[in-house]
Amino acid sequence: MKAWTRGVVVGVALAAVAAAGAVQAQRFDPRAHKGPKRGVPNEVAVLGTPHLSGMPKTFDPATLRVLIDRMAAWRPNAIAIETLSGLQCDTMRRYPTRYADSIKSYCPDVSAAATATGMDVPAANAAAEAMLAKWPASPTAADRRKLTATFLAAGERDSALVQWLRLAPADRVVGDGLDAALVEAIEKYRVRRNETTSIAAPLAARLGHERLWPMDDHTADRPDGDTDPKAYGAAITKAWDNPMTKRRMEIFTAIQAQVDTTDKLMAMYRRYNAPDMGGMAYTSDFGAALEEPSPQGFGRGYVAYWEVRNLRMAANIRDVIGLKPGMRTLVIVGASHKPYLDAYLDQMHDVRIVDVLPLLK
Repeated sequence: MKAWTRGVVVGVALAAVAAAGAVQAQRFDPRAHKGPKRGVPNEVAVLGTPHLSGMPKTFDPATLRVLIDRMAAWRPNAIAIETLSGLQCDTMRRYPTRYADSIKSYCPDVSAAATATGMDVPAANAAAEAMLAKWPASPTAADRRKLTATFLAAGERDSALVQWLRLAPADRVVGDGLDAALVEAIEKYRVRRNETTSIAAPLAARLGHERLWPMDDHTADRPDGDTDPKAYGAAITKAWDNPMTKRRMEIFTAIQAQVDTTDKLMAMYRRYNAPDMGGMAYTSDFGAALEEPSPQGFGRGYVAYWEVRNLRMAANIRDVIGLKPGMRTLVIVGASHKPYLDAYLDQMHDVRIVDVLPLLK
């Protein structure tokens, strides 16, 4: 090749590299544009948790008091939880062909509350918002009982529990929209063991919050595999049968079996929120599914559902933050969601992610 030809080739190559670099430099990254420059920032701490309903029978929920102390010390202004809103459940009930299983799993029955209050879910949500907009500085027990009943009719059982916990035990009685059936139902729910009843609701009541904020989303749900559930289940199960899944199960089965003191409980939460959890979850679960070889692409469909669900969860959290700029928001969510929510929320201009690990020391 003649010298001048080589020079032309080299020049073209260098120009292409320069052009690619310029395009890369111009690529928009929301994380590079945090703001505003004035005012209190919006802070979000995402607490990954095991699902407490699956903990061993030997687990004592009383050990959670130290975790609640740590979260209370951070002083969040809002607490978002992994449950569905009453309005989303109401929408899903209108499409039972697609959502029948999801409704059964995630949406509490509101028929008794509708009968007691005379309100359907949309009307009860509107009524609860109207009550909170004019909420007195010192509400009476009757005010709280009425709001409890209204939240139950709205499909917001967890916020109803916050109001119930803010009542003195002697005031947790029938009246002001609560009939005997509703009182029995909220009392049964109060002693159930899950992240909301055992952590979020007691924490909200302690901090003087009036409600919790449901941020989960199941509108991406479909019947498993749609056309071939058996083949879908077999493909995903096979993908999950890998060394990292076994490793994760060994780690967390051992940790959960030994949680019998507050120190061990806090060690468990530190492990669930450790930086390597995201990579472990991806390798054992979502990454494995993404590469499973079924002709139908079952694993890719599963990953699509997972990403859509987390994106919509992040959007719901962002919506809560927008209600009052300068908020501290605590998100309590299953540990596999945490790395995704941290990553998605970190892309928001007006959100600062708070490392939850220092809060767990």
